[in-house]
Amino acid sequence: MSCAGKCASPILMEHPLVILFEDNHCLAVAKPAPLLTQGVPVDSPAGLIPTLESQVKQYLKERYQKKGNVYLGIPHRLDRPVSGVILFARNTKAARRLAEQFQNHQVTKTYWALVDGRVQPAEGVWENWLRKIPDQARSECVGADTPGARHALLAFRRMSERNDCTLLEFQPKTGRMHQIRVQAATRGHSVLGDVLYGSRLPFGPFANQPRDRVIALHARSLTFLHPIRYEPVTVVAPLTDAWKELECETHLSADLNEDSRPT
Repeated sequence: MSCAGKCASPILMEHPLVILFEDNHCLAVAKPAPLLTQGVPVDSPAGLIPTLESQVKQYLKERYQKKGNVYLGIPHRLDRPVSGVILFARNTKAARRLAEQFQNHQVTKTYWALVDGRVQPAEGVWENWLRKIPDQARSECVGADTPGARHALLAFRRMSERNDCTLLEFQPKTGRMHQIRVQAATRGHSVLGDVLYGSRLPFGPFANQPRDRVIALHARSLTFLHPIRYEPVTVVAPLTDAWKELECETHLSADLNEDSRPT
């Protein structure tokens, strides 16, 4: 039996907003894939495209009856085909402090991914040098002395496996473009559905357009220091329907439904 997702109807771009955490300073939501995190200019060739940013601003505007523009700080992002936790700041002080935490790698980010093949060993750290390919929205592994190369460290733990795929938990120690996707693919373990990096196994609903495809990478949780109270806050994002529709064996499905939190 395959771990590939079932085909479904074309993706709907209207997604209900799922609030995971909210107070006067922070707002964490669950980003569905393939929704963009942040908008492109309205006058871009693509025109007006739905984004999580605009959805959250509309939510705040309506809930708090705000007039005029709504401030929303975006200290980090998720790739379009990736689902999971996104943290926003509701004021400039919170935005500045949260941005510093992300820049200084003080935020614990935990991802779940289904990858092609059986991963050995069961846990460890992958180390590579990555470089963004000029004029392309993708990265590649290169030598340490390559111009533009940046060091990438990625901790991983095998959760379950089934013949043709493995469920992994990742904690990036650096923040490079497409880091998890590239480091997994270069070892022969492409994330399911990630055609950009060589995946041959489908994931999620059928999509006619490349921009509407989703991949089996989910930002499961974030642990950060509250920007005002300086207390640790952990936010966990539920799995999306694409994950719940997986044709996997019972032991793999059980792991997908566990409430995994950073240690």
